[in-house]
Amino acid sequence: MEELVDPALASVRVFLVRDDNKARKLKYNLGHPRVLTFGGAYSGHIRAVAAAGQRDGFETIGVIRGEERLPLNSSLAYAVSCGMRLTYLDRGTYRLKHTPEVQAALREQWGDVAILPEGGSNAAAVRGCAELPADIAGLPGEIGGGYDVICCAVGTGGTLAGIAAGLPEGRRAIGFAVLKGAGFLEGEVARLQREAYGRVWSNWSVNLDYHFGGYARSTPVLDDFIAKYRVEGVYVGKMLYGVFDLVRQGAFQPGTRIVAVVTGEPWNPAT
Repeated sequence: MEELVDPALASVRVFLVRDDNKARKLKYNLGHPRVLTFGGAYSGHIRAVAAAGQRDGFETIGVIRGEERLPLNSSLAYAVSCGMRLTYLDRGTYRLKHTPEVQAALREQWGDVAILPEGGSNAAAVRGCAELPADIAGLPGEIGGGYDVICCAVGTGGTLAGIAAGLPEGRRAIGFAVLKGAGFLEGEVARLQREAYGRVWSNWSVNLDYHFGGYARSTPVLDDFIAKYRVEGVYVGKMLYGVFDLVRQGAFQPGTRIVAVVTGEPWNPAT
């Protein structure tokens, strides 16, 4: 954990808490001898499932959006090096990946598999992410239990759904969408909470204003911000930029303590 010190924050205090949400999402999702999941060509979720399979000794299949491109990029090459087998769906079929027809075809091709959704967001993932607030409360120093707002990036909704479900009374969560046109995420977060716990909390919101053009898109302004704070750009940079901009707009009361969850580090194939 570290506190950001920047005059732009005025009296608002922002604490970075580094936490691997991919591991949390997988915690209650694993156990089957063969796991199939979905992702784009640079998906961190694909890498995480592949690494878990190598570590724990189960088979992994990655269903990748789009056409096969050779040579493989560093992200997919890493997944293959962990033993993951790759298959591809054209973009039209990929949009239907959640349907019984597409999943039946995948089961026919790959046999008995546990199918995890893109990003790993399902009820089991929500339960894993819901443990984060309690872990923050156990951190040393003043932030353990001493914050007002917790912020995270939102791609598929599972992390925000879980964090909000696990928050103590009186705290709230803000998710920053990294996708353009992501109004559907409010419904997704509510659906995930309902599937995991049978209820929906009212202590969260999704901000749609900091996607910077869409998933994995950026601008020179965002690039400079990411370089200054040395954070991952697809998710964390957009969330943190949004926090700073909302502070500038006066969206937080003076003295507000914000936990910004760093859910991943920049992908470095050399590490």
